Amino acid sequence: MPLIILIVSLIALKYFEIGPFDGISWWWIAGLMAVAFIWFEFLERMLGLDKRKAHEAIEKTRQERVKKTFENHKGRGR
Repeated sequence: MPLIILIVSLIALKYFEIGPFDGISWWWIAGLMAVAFIWFEFLERMLGLDKRKAHEAIEKTRQERVKKTFENHKGRGR
């Protein structure tokens, strides 16, 4: 995500010709876009980072469901 924020910031700074970013080439920004594309499409999958995030979300949902179930059983006076 920080890479995407950096790219958007550079595009805005270059487009509005702010400070030293006026002089950088659009190719640098296009290069960063290519790096972001390669990261999100290939490297993240190869490293398993996309599935880890999905597993963490599923685990969080499961823990909330278990907690809610135990709270419901306590209220019944068992």
